[in-house]
Amino acid sequence: MQVSVESTGKLERRMRVELPAAPIDQEINSRLKSVGKTAKIKGFRPGKVPPQVVKQRYGQRIREEVLSDMMRKSYSEAVRRENLHPAGGPNIEPQKTQDGKGLVYVATFEVMPEVTLKKLDQIKVSRPEITIGKPDLNSMLEKLQHQKASWKEVARASSKGDRVIVDFDGTLKGEPIAGGKGREIAVVLGEGQMLEDFEKALFGIKAGDEKSFKVKFPKDYQAEELQGKKVDFAVVTHRVEEQVLPPVDDEFAAMFGIAEGGIDRFIEDVKENMRREADARVSQDTRDQVIAALLETNNIDIPKTLKHQEMHAMQRDAMQRLGVEDAAKAPALENFAEMAEKRVRLGLLIRQLITDQSLTVDSAMVRVRVEQMCAGYESSDDMVNMYMSNPQIVEKIEPMVLEQQAIDWLMANGKVTARKVAFNDYMKPQN
Repeated sequence: MQVSVESTGKLERRMRVELPAAPIDQEINSRLKSVGKTAKIKGFRPGKVPPQVVKQRYGQRIREEVLSDMMRKSYSEAVRRENLHPAGGPNIEPQKTQDGKGLVYVATFEVMPEVTLKKLDQIKVSRPEITIGKPDLNSMLEKLQHQKASWKEVARASSKGDRVIVDFDGTLKGEPIAGGKGREIAVVLGEGQMLEDFEKALFGIKAGDEKSFKVKFPKDYQAEELQGKKVDFAVVTHRVEEQVLPPVDDEFAAMFGIAEGGIDRFIEDVKENMRREADARVSQDTRDQVIAALLETNNIDIPKTLKHQEMHAMQRDAMQRLGVEDAAKAPALENFAEMAEKRVRLGLLIRQLITDQSLTVDSAMVRVRVEQMCAGYESSDDMVNMYMSNPQIVEKIEPMVLEQQAIDWLMANGKVTARKVAFNDYMKPQN
């Protein structure tokens, strides 16, 4: 077998493979003899069919099978001999030989990039140290109070935070609009439940008030016939209600299932939940910083093959989440290009780090990950044991744990600075 390889791009290779005729003919003859022993051809007894008849009947098919098998086998041998690491399957083009014998083909494929990690000690991470002070705790308790709040009717004009109960009818050029009619609809002012113009018109109304106003619909509104249009609304107010928050006491704690320990136990539980929530956000925040720094300092070329595979995988996931079964209605493949490239590049870098540092899966971390997955179940211990005893589940979790170990290694060997920040400041949505 003769092999020659040329680079046609940063990662693309063009490999020419030439096989002599002798081994091909030998294999074809061997298979023809084997077929001849069992061939059933009219006019001949089994095993007594003349070789030339067997060749005439089966020769072309057997030749094609042999060439296909030898092409596949020789390709694998050639990439091993040339120490190549294909990123995906090849595009193979058979070539004509001068004498019409033997086998010559050209295989075009991408190879995996050679990754040399650099500047790992220069990765910088700003790690938040979250403090939970009294204002943070009071704010959280107030949110929980709102969850258990009741409503009381009031004889005054509505204001922010009130709930108004209204009937409404919407018309465009005198004609009712689809979905523009509501009866006994509750709207909490200030929560953005309705379009801005609609909600703004409900401020300052009292029980029994009737009011007409216009509402401008956004240009990107889901109903195309209403996009950018001004719709007339007529509203009748049934009542205005203000929110009544329950006192923070033992009865309040009981509303959340605290049977023993009363409000003191409840407040401790709230603090623990706040700490867990903050720790999870910090973990994700620092992880994102490490990944961003790793990608920025190691801008490697990636195979287009892997990128396209990732794009298709992301598209399938999106279809599943959206409940889309018709491929024609799938999100555009191009939408996933940027994120797919980032994922592939990150995967190659992390894999190289795992190899360089000889990282192996920490079984204790696997169990911790499983415990986190099962934390919401009522019988979480039983679920953990069931998951840990299932090799298929463990095999899916181990790569995630190994990746986290790599992230932890980068953080431990990078430059980490701490900054104190209050819980409420850190947990704001914009952060």
